[in-house]
Amino acid sequence: MLRRLADQFEAASAVHVAESGIERDDDWFLLKLQEEMGELTEAWNRLTGRGRAKGRSLEDIRRDLADETADLLGHLLLFARRNDIDIAAAVERKWRFQPAQTT
Repeated sequence: MLRRLADQFEAASAVHVAESGIERDDDWFLLKLQEEMGELTEAWNRLTGRGRAKGRSLEDIRRDLADETADLLGHLLLFARRNDIDIAAAVERKWRFQPAQTT
């Protein structure tokens, strides 16, 4: 399931970077992950009153939080895929459960 999801993120990312003229080297994957964590933190700060809302509604801020969470997940899976990390095996080893398998 996670490998298939990572492949879907890869396909979407490849289109985006090709359209934008971005070259993805090994560092790009980690730097992009860090960037997305910063954006998630910014959304969280807005939601919890620690950052300026900039005129955005609570609904917009909550949507931003969800969107940035999705970005972070996507870039984490891209990082793992690029580095040939088996996330399911790592979850099983570190968290001691098997991620749900779908066919």
